[in-house]
Amino acid sequence: MKIQILGTGCPKCKQLTANAETAIKELHLDCQIEKVTDISAIMDFGVMMTPALAVDGEVKSAGKLLSADEIKAFLS
Repeated sequence: MKIQILGTGCPKCKQLTANAETAIKELHLDCQIEKVTDISAIMDFGVMMTPALAVDGEVKSAGKLLSADEIKAFLS
């Protein structure tokens, strides 16, 4: 499973990354986390507001800082 954090590196993007890492650890999953910071790559996903979270290339959330529990719901 591949989790992508879409954002330019703002504090909310960094917190989303930390929350994703927590969710993965708590679910004992073997996932790859990729940070996508290039604006054109983010727009290729159709995302206009960051931070955003994509799982296996599919955007699950945009413009919202998800908690670890909210991320776990997408990964279960």
